[in-house]
Amino acid sequence: MPRLSLATDTGVLRATGGHGDGWRGHWTEPGGYLECLAAVGDRTIVGSADGVCYGSAGVEADWQVLAERGDRVTALTVDPHDPETVWLGTEPSRVYRSEGGGTWTERPGLADLPSADRWSFPPRPHTHHVRWIAVDPGDPGHLAVAVEAGAFLRSRDGGETWLDHAESARRDTHTIATHPEAPGRLYVAAGDGYAESPDWGDSWVIPQDGLDHRYVWSVAVAPTDPDDVFVSAASGPRAAHDPDGESLVYRRRDGGWDPAMDGLPGPDGLGRAVLASGPERVYAATNHGPFVRESGRWERLPVEWPERRRDELSRGLSIVG
Repeated sequence: MPRLSLATDTGVLRATGGHGDGWRGHWTEPGGYLECLAAVGDRTIVGSADGVCYGSAGVEADWQVLAERGDRVTALTVDPHDPETVWLGTEPSRVYRSEGGGTWTERPGLADLPSADRWSFPPRPHTHHVRWIAVDPGDPGHLAVAVEAGAFLRSRDGGETWLDHAESARRDTHTIATHPEAPGRLYVAAGDGYAESPDWGDSWVIPQDGLDHRYVWSVAVAPTDPDDVFVSAASGPRAAHDPDGESLVYRRRDGGWDPAMDGLPGPDGLGRAVLASGPERVYAATNHGPFVRESGRWERLPVEWPERRRDELSRGLSIVG
């Protein structure tokens, strides 16, 4: 039975259900302004702008403080090779690893890379943050780290050492996707466009044909086909990050991009969606609620979506089980 975890600016929706069997959902507010979410099994983890990382097991369970970093928690990833291992990113840009959600150990050297002098997040230009962390499904030592904004960084030894930004990589990466059937392959949604790498970032291709909106926020890959890719995109950050703005979802197969909006609200009044791959389907979290891709179109999941969530953006989405 699928288990959905979805974070908005201030709330978390956890729901269980099945296609055709109905869904049961429950809203909670862990505390503060939420930045990111990860989930494994029945456990959901969220990070906040207040520097607190919260964890909870089950749909209606209480939240527990897993870490108080002090720094804004901006990225969370569960290691696909070991569900007890969680990777965490902060602002300013640092990467930590935790086994079992206990002690968090920093992977040093990230901010010592030569490109660090140019890292800067435009709304807060005095700082920068880790926007995403990805682990190669084919090699637990391979990490990819997106710094917003300015760098796409990699490690081949579990974060002991770091490879600096390659000139061919995107500089404003928002989301990184991988696929279990394509180890070493990277899919990147970035403010400066979409990109793919077949070799964990050593080289890049930039397939843009048909992608008319180049401010790309989120990416997900169909679980049954590593060449079936979805992205959310807008004309720019203002259109993307305003719940009353304008954004679209695109799909890429056979080399070109096409809008994939059937069943979705918008594009007017649609804030940029957060996309995620489930065990069998692709899902989208929007300011109008969560959707699942079914038979060539999007279907809204039948879960409670309070009207006030319409004015919030989705911050994270995970489907497990």
